[in-house]
Amino acid sequence: MAFPVIPWDLGEPQPAVVELVREAEFRDEVLDAGCGLGDNAIMLAGRGLRVTGIDCSPTALDSARKRAAAAGVRVDFVQADATSLTGLDGRRFATVLDSALYHCLGDDDRHRYVAELHRVTEPEAHLHLVCWAEGSSPAARHPMGVSESNLRTTVGVLWDIREIRATTLSTSLVRDSLTDQQIDEFRQLGATIDRDLAPVDNKGRVSGPAWYLHAVRR
Repeated sequence: MAFPVIPWDLGEPQPAVVELVREAEFRDEVLDAGCGLGDNAIMLAGRGLRVTGIDCSPTALDSARKRAAAAGVRVDFVQADATSLTGLDGRRFATVLDSALYHCLGDDDRHRYVAELHRVTEPEAHLHLVCWAEGSSPAARHPMGVSESNLRTTVGVLWDIREIRATTLSTSLVRDSLTDQQIDEFRQLGATIDRDLAPVDNKGRVSGPAWYLHAVRR
């Protein structure tokens, strides 16, 4: 899916993840699955954690490495397919962060992904997952929203789900700066953004309903 503007490049950690890190325990080693441009991984490394970030995009990983260097932290960025984590053979992670990867996968790939996370984690590892919610606000609808039941029937096969609750994901799109052309291009991709009614975060960026899932590896 080619977006007219990169909606996930906030240039800083996802606010939902920042809040999560304040509340939840993150233990070494940490796997950031679908790390993208690396901002969440860099934040975690800045807290003294050993972090590995995986993504399928070499371009995103190049940018992530530059951002980590600029921040003065070390993150092991690895190009990998989330549904086949062969590049991580022999590794065992205590914590997994998934910030906006799960909803990008189809149903079959979600099952493979969850199984691969189980394979590369240690017993009683913690999974923290944030994804767009199905039936998002009609003023800001994401085309890949996930239902709560999907999370339970997919993740719950191999992981003990401790909590699923509503949260919010922010995008990089400043609502008041969006052009008609950009809004139309997003509409053609299945996304709806109402410039007058779309919810925004405290920086004026379009945001929307999401799920936060916490699970523990069996």
